[in-house]
Amino acid sequence: MLVGTEVKSIRAGNVAFRDAHARAESGEMWLHNLHIGPYEAGNRWNHDELRPRKLLLHRDQIRRITSRSEEKGLTIVPLDLYFRRGRAKVTLGLCRGKKHRDRREELKRRTMDREAERAMKDRGGR
Repeated sequence: MLVGTEVKSIRAGNVAFRDAHARAESGEMWLHNLHIGPYEAGNRWNHDELRPRKLLLHRDQIRRITSRSEEKGLTIVPLDLYFRRGRAKVTLGLCRGKKHRDRREELKRRTMDREAERAMKDRGGR
């Protein structure tokens, strides 16, 4: 359920999915931390950028998605946001978070890449 300025801002492409996730609360599905930037031409009643937004789903869909996410310890995340017949649609996906060792490997890889980049930069400047 979106406010008018949110729809206009989405059409302008002011959406960020970083840290966004969906959660079932009391039989309803809510989308949290989806950043929709303020509408440029909006006035002082512009929308809150990170407010929780209710997803309009059938009861069976909510039950099926939440049972899968609770069963395997997965998180429900938005993958895509698009318009169909004037209505904003969200594609949801189930994903698994990184393990602690995966995060450490990622940090090691980044530092190695950074050092290699720095060495190439120093060598090319001489």
